[in-house]
Amino acid sequence: MIPSSVAVIGAGAWGTALANAAARAGADVTLWGRDPDHVAAMVAQRENALRLPGIPLHERVRPEASLAEAVRSARAVLLVVPAQTVRSVADALSLVMKKGVPVVICAKGIDRASGEFMSEIVADALPGAMPAVLSGPSFADDVARGLPTAVVLAAPDATVARALAHGLSSGTFRVYHSDDVRGVEIGGAAKNVLAVAAGVVEGRRLGESARAALTARGFAELSRFARAFGGRPETLMGLSGLGDLVLTCGSTKSRNFAFGYDLGRGFPIHEAGGGKLAEGVHTARILVDMARARGVDMPIAEAVDAVLSSAISVGEAVEMLMNRPLKDERA
Repeated sequence: MIPSSVAVIGAGAWGTALANAAARAGADVTLWGRDPDHVAAMVAQRENALRLPGIPLHERVRPEASLAEAVRSARAVLLVVPAQTVRSVADALSLVMKKGVPVVICAKGIDRASGEFMSEIVADALPGAMPAVLSGPSFADDVARGLPTAVVLAAPDATVARALAHGLSSGTFRVYHSDDVRGVEIGGAAKNVLAVAAGVVEGRRLGESARAALTARGFAELSRFARAFGGRPETLMGLSGLGDLVLTCGSTKSRNFAFGYDLGRGFPIHEAGGGKLAEGVHTARILVDMARARGVDMPIAEAVDAVLSSAISVGEAVEMLMNRPLKDERA
């Protein structure tokens, strides 16, 4: 089960970083990109100058423009595309991929059209594959450069999760394993929305104390949501929950934090984040809708959604959160 050949589907920054990580672990890696010109440039330059300039591709990484060729000999597939495109890419994979090959989902989000988790989408589109989820506190630049990083990989079968985790681990990329797929993917999806709020706090210069309080209360929201959908509390206390939340709520290297930071400084929504993809922007509305349907209280996520939908201003959102009724911290 330990993969000797890995296909990474998605040649963005995170896909390129994971391709390098898998290669360092000893796998032969194909890195699929949608744009043939981009792939040709990676082949010629031996780096992803568009997404991760200055970081060489590992010698075991082979860029590939053909989806069929990318997965032809793969013993594991890492699906590293934006969350809202997972369905279309999984549908395309169903036409070219061998049955029974594990698919490790590396996107962090919830499908905003259907309310499905990423693992549910892949299970529907690729019934012969076992969906797994990789998440945790990790920036693409750090992973690509081989800086020490720890993440978690979850699959329904603990034996499969363990084998994949061992196969992708190296001296600088430590992969823990779990069988709590739902808990791991919720941690990755919900923290993006909360990171937008943390960025707003930083952009408005509300102080470190305010950001720490928001992160802690955000973690309480994330945990309530996860429990309502079957995630285990110990999973949320780990890398994919608390670990990832702390990282993304404290650095402008996080696209979600950077987006919120610009909002806090007064940038209009369409200019915030410099045009880079911030998954939390696309996840906020469906996260809030799903929480309300289960009776889960998520005031910070609701405030982010209200700002993104232009229902309230950033200032009104801050005032609303600060004037909520005082209650037992455990509630």
